[in-house]
Amino acid sequence: MKILDWYILKRYLTTFLFTLLILIPIAVAIDIAEKIDKFLRNENLTFIEVVDDYYKNFIIYYANTFMPLALFLAVIVFTSRLANNTEIVAINSSQISFTRFLYPYFIGATIVTVIALGMNHYVVPSSSKTRKKFERTYLKKKRYQDQLVKEFSLQLNDSTYMFVQNYNLKTNSGSHFSTSIYEDRKLKFKLIADHIRWKDTIFKLQNWKARKIYKDRDSIWFGSSMDTLFSFTPKDFNYKSAMAQEMPSNELKEFIDISKKRGVKNLNAYWVELYKRTSLPLASYILTIIAVALAYKKRRGGIGVNLALGIAVMFIYVFFLKVAEVLGAVAGANSLLNVWMPNFVFGAYATYLYVKSRK
Repeated sequence: MKILDWYILKRYLTTFLFTLLILIPIAVAIDIAEKIDKFLRNENLTFIEVVDDYYKNFIIYYANTFMPLALFLAVIVFTSRLANNTEIVAINSSQISFTRFLYPYFIGATIVTVIALGMNHYVVPSSSKTRKKFERTYLKKKRYQDQLVKEFSLQLNDSTYMFVQNYNLKTNSGSHFSTSIYEDRKLKFKLIADHIRWKDTIFKLQNWKARKIYKDRDSIWFGSSMDTLFSFTPKDFNYKSAMAQEMPSNELKEFIDISKKRGVKNLNAYWVELYKRTSLPLASYILTIIAVALAYKKRRGGIGVNLALGIAVMFIYVFFLKVAEVLGAVAGANSLLNVWMPNFVFGAYATYLYVKSRK
């Protein structure tokens, strides 16, 4: 790398970190203003718990969220300064092409992308788990509907199915439970119970009845109480898209695979979360090209005009991103295509700006 490359790369990363360090305190200050009364209302909550369990993980989450915005604004700001100081004119006079000029930018984008990929796939999910647990405990009102599962069914394997009419996740108990085993689409065994309760890795059934079907006869037996094991736990009843944000990617992929085998119909919200963890960091390259192309030439009005254009483009990108996430989570939608669609659209725009700037 040449001196010019080191100079641009240093300015790239320094301005990026500076922008990120400006955005995060603003987010923290706004959040404190909104939640200070809830913190004070909980007498058992200590300052250390608020900082360590909540705001430490809050900063990790929002640093990762603001990363594309900070990168985009940082590139526009310091590239505009290069243009206003006529440094880019000197670079062009040295017969350095626009493609070569982008070289240190792409090194910086690669560094940011690698960090963002690690954050998205492993660090942020683990951090979100602690933060959301804190929110559920101290900040959010617990609603009864959030704890109740109704008419839930699972396919445990190729031949075994289960169904529970009502299950309370708080008390770990439910009613009207049944499990069935089929062979060649014919019922071979069925177990039903009026009540089911989970305790210490064991399910306790009350008022149960079992039926085993043979070729020429049926065998039926029943009882008032029975302890047994199943290949599922109450955790499997809780299918919420918010859970996806708390799982590292390997755990999330395993969860999706198991859920598919168990016959869960719509897992698109989980696929969207998994695909988004890769698509958003890789957008760093696209945003970098767009930002450099917009700020490469000196404009009347200086940095302010470039910033206005950049914020407008970023707003449109975020809007497309949110719409794509919502559409991707709809049952029957192609989650992969929807999540990557903003990158395809803005990638085409970046290509257009690149070709135009190179000429």
